[in-house]
Amino acid sequence: MTGDTVAGRPGGGGPQALAGPQEYAAFKVEQRGIDLIPDAERKMRPSGLFWLWAGAVFNVEFFFYGTLIMIFGLSIPQAVAAILIGNLCYMFLGFASLQGPKTGTTAFMVSRAPFGQNGNRVVALFNWVTQVGFEIEGVYFVVATVILLFSLHGTSMDTAAKVVVIILASLLQMVVPLLGHATISKVLRYLAYVFIVFFAVLAGFTFNKLHLSTFHAKPATLAVWTTALVLIISVGGLGWTENGNDYSRYLPRDTPARKTFWAAALGGAIPSIILELLGVFAFTVGGKPVGIAQIGVPQSFPSWFVTPFLIFAIFQLLAINTIDMYSSGVTLQALGLPAKRWVAVIIDTVICGAVTASIVFARNPDTFYSYFYGFLLYIVVWLAPWFGILMTDYLLRRRRYDPLSLAVARGGLYWRRGGIHWPALIAQAIGMVAALMWINASSAPKALAYTGPISNHFPGLAGGDFSWAIGIVAGALVYWILAARGVEREAAAQEAGA
Repeated sequence: MTGDTVAGRPGGGGPQALAGPQEYAAFKVEQRGIDLIPDAERKMRPSGLFWLWAGAVFNVEFFFYGTLIMIFGLSIPQAVAAILIGNLCYMFLGFASLQGPKTGTTAFMVSRAPFGQNGNRVVALFNWVTQVGFEIEGVYFVVATVILLFSLHGTSMDTAAKVVVIILASLLQMVVPLLGHATISKVLRYLAYVFIVFFAVLAGFTFNKLHLSTFHAKPATLAVWTTALVLIISVGGLGWTENGNDYSRYLPRDTPARKTFWAAALGGAIPSIILELLGVFAFTVGGKPVGIAQIGVPQSFPSWFVTPFLIFAIFQLLAINTIDMYSSGVTLQALGLPAKRWVAVIIDTVICGAVTASIVFARNPDTFYSYFYGFLLYIVVWLAPWFGILMTDYLLRRRRYDPLSLAVARGGLYWRRGGIHWPALIAQAIGMVAALMWINASSAPKALAYTGPISNHFPGLAGGDFSWAIGIVAGALVYWILAARGVEREAAAQEAGA
């Protein structure tokens, strides 16, 4: 190994990176952050991982995404195709959950293997911004839904009342992530059962008024369809890859890879497909999107059900935010924040509350939706190459890692030169540029509007968005060309040492 020796707990790995035994139990504050999870504490089962993801994704947000793609002007067959094809990308989440059981640590600690301890800070920063972005979305939707509820019952909230709601929403969303992995697993599992019943009721209301023969929409162009597809991929399988190992790391080391893969992939894909299809059908009844906030609710719902729907939506939005907030906390630690995981959660809570307040009290808060749409398109630019690099590295090193080298802050197998593995950073940069070459964000706000030059180059695909695919391929290919020999030598050295 290069640098300091792992056996000597080198260079600032600190007590957290290599902590001793701790209790893994629900409804107690989890003390572990990015440190390695000992075998004795890995009490999760693949079924638990399945229900964790199902509980997060059985959510009104995915109902909303199904109606959102209909705004693009898609026909029903086009929308169904985008949902079915786009959600195949939950296999990416399955692949990005395989490293957790092998290493016992989080996604952006595993990411140190291809990028190096210091090089990894770049992509970890991208991830932290992405996670916080989704957290802000969730808190804003909760606040906007509460405001809508009061307005439906004849009460207009003043500034002070809105401030109270923002503070309460921020504090409530913090509770479960603060407690940690065991609590999240248990709470989301049982919420999944309740959410399934709730959405069965929504389906009943929708199909009772559904008449597909009366809904006629001229098929959108292939370019428009690809943009809708990117949105589904961004909020779905690819958009969750940076969270995968944060939750699978509590699976026993000997968990079969196929069970880990299918638990994560199906746990996310099944509810996502069901809810997005239901959102499409709900749109055909009323001809407008399902509102999480001031947009409204489907006309397929009876008037008496509107209030229960909105109240239930609040709990669901808080539930899905637990996934992002837990991951953003451990990502802050991977960035180098010298604080415990629960402190990182509090930091994120303060940031989310402050940004949400700035949106609520902005002159035109409705612009949030257009900026959020742009956010969904652009996160693919960094996520796609990062995922391609992570999986290529995983295969090159024969699906084995040196966990202690991942845990230490300095030295070990992945230190290389100054903690930076340049082939990965170069591949990440080239992959991001490649994704920007074939992106279509022309419908984003003016400040973010952009269409890549390749996107308008091919006849019949003018304006098409294939940023996610070209980003994965370019990142993976460049990393393989630049790093294959070096990573294979690392793998051989690790096997020899073992």
